Amino acid sequence: MGIRNGKQFLAMLGDTREVWLDGKRVESVATDPRLCGAARTIAGLYDMQHDPKWQDVLTYVSPGTGERVGMSFIEPKTQADLERRRLMVYTWMTATCGMFGRSADFMNIQLAAFAAAAPEFAKQGAEFGERIRAYYERVRDNDWVLTHTLLNPQVDRSKPVQDQEKDLAAKIIGENAQGIIVRGARMVSTLAAYSDELLVMPSTYIEDKPEAAPYAFAFAVPVAAKGLKVICRPSVLHMGAASKMDWPLSHRLDETDAMIVFDDVLIPWDRVFVHKSASMCNGLYNRTLAMNQIMHQFCTKNLAKAEFMLGVATAIAQSTKSDVHLHVQGMLAEMIQSVEMIRACLRASEADCKPTPFGTVAPAEMPLWTVRMMFPKMYVRMREIIQTLGAGGLVSVPSYADLEGGAGAIVEQYFQGATIDARQRVKLFRLAFDVGVSSFSGRQELYERYYSGDPVRLASALYGMYPKKEEYMQRVWSMLDKLEHGDEADALVPAVLA
Repeated sequence: MGIRNGKQFLAMLGDTREVWLDGKRVESVATDPRLCGAARTIAGLYDMQHDPKWQDVLTYVSPGTGERVGMSFIEPKTQADLERRRLMVYTWMTATCGMFGRSADFMNIQLAAFAAAAPEFAKQGAEFGERIRAYYERVRDNDWVLTHTLLNPQVDRSKPVQDQEKDLAAKIIGENAQGIIVRGARMVSTLAAYSDELLVMPSTYIEDKPEAAPYAFAFAVPVAAKGLKVICRPSVLHMGAASKMDWPLSHRLDETDAMIVFDDVLIPWDRVFVHKSASMCNGLYNRTLAMNQIMHQFCTKNLAKAEFMLGVATAIAQSTKSDVHLHVQGMLAEMIQSVEMIRACLRASEADCKPTPFGTVAPAEMPLWTVRMMFPKMYVRMREIIQTLGAGGLVSVPSYADLEGGAGAIVEQYFQGATIDARQRVKLFRLAFDVGVSSFSGRQELYERYYSGDPVRLASALYGMYPKKEEYMQRVWSMLDKLEHGDEADALVPAVLA
């Protein structure tokens, strides 16, 4: 099949999937007013793949079928491949202002990394490696949308999953000749309502005990599978908006987050990639080097998002000429620093890429870890700067519809900026409200805070894994020891020559 178009994607959403929202089952994800905006956005991204202007950026020729497939499926063999993939991600992310972080490229890159590392899955049995490889090729060559669901429900966080009194987490309750049977729930499945498939992978530590084995698995399942239920959070859309220009991000970029409930769902054996093995689950992302590839994707998303936030903030400041003030220039300079630091880390990760045991290359992890840890703080600050620069103007800007209504002449006169007319100012400040104040913006901030995991545990992991600690500490002791014994000249020898 190869790359599909937006029409084909929207048609897929007419399957039998069981999606629940606001107390009722959704009849059609593609047409429901709370969901259709994001559906059309995904369709637009798929259509870009067929545009001659973008096709060489967004696609490559499948080694399996000879047809065009998404560039995000590429298994990078060189630094140039990483750069090609980054350009693909950046193209989609700039098209969505960096606000649609779970577009299909995210999981495509993750799945490609797992497929390349099929020998790691095969440690539980050759068939597991063969399955992950075959599944990747099937997804790639059919251009499916995947998402994942990683976390157990927040019930009793003081106990490991197998010891909780309320047994709500997804687990294997049985198996037969056809496959495994899964019951329970997983949470925070962003994009589930719009996806062809769910990739259910391990993310939290699982104790290597017999009673924990039913929770130790990895598998793929169609969203429309019998017994699978998608329970969505309420939409952040403002359904009574007088104009789409009032909420230029919310109405088309709400990816929708969901709880996934498995009501005795049968998972065929050819879709089971890890089976009741805590040792396989724990550390899987690091052993396969999938995390390096994933970080490369979401750091590219972060770059596009930071650039967009800088653009909004600069436009606000220039519209009111507040950018002549030093403190405003200082805030904008903060945002410039964030943008350029992310860009530099991305390029460093590519320049310092290393071969993997699987015949691919992986971007260097430390530059990407730096962005991973710092971007949540950067994004909170960017949102705060937009709120500060917009100030009262954000809460007093009218609906864009007022420009065409009975108060149009008044709005045209009194809502001008120093450098722009009222129409431009209303558009800009409605956008700034959506990115800095609205429910959509609050969800984006929370999303970034936990996008890549618990920041406390991530910080602990980074400290534990950082490879240069001992080297840097030894430099300190070496210098002090040499100074103590009077050898000042030797103490000045640079570390690279020592």
